[in-house]
Amino acid sequence: MEIWHNPRCSKSRETLALLTDAGVDPTVRRYLDDPPTVEELREVVALLDVQPWDLVRFGEAVAREQGLRDRPREDADAWIDLMVATPRLIERPIVIDGDRAVVGRPPTNVEELLP
Repeated sequence: MEIWHNPRCSKSRETLALLTDAGVDPTVRRYLDDPPTVEELREVVALLDVQPWDLVRFGEAVAREQGLRDRPREDADAWIDLMVATPRLIERPIVIDGDRAVVGRPPTNVEELLP
């Protein structure tokens, strides 16, 4: 199991704690320091069964500065490229377990991945 984690985010910390309290020792990927590749993000989008823009943190200053709320939502590849280039835009935390993934908002979402 892997968690795309931002230690400064309370929901990310809560999700990591939930996993470790359940006896899971996940791989912790600080995705701001080690951003996903285009291929990795495409795979996660597919596992989550969402569109790329569904993972964008529109409340981030960089999203507001770039006017992302008003950006057309038709070019999935462009949105993925944007998030790879600016990983702060990626919703967090994301927990991946093989061929399943969830966004840990709320943290209890990860319970469906627990054994």
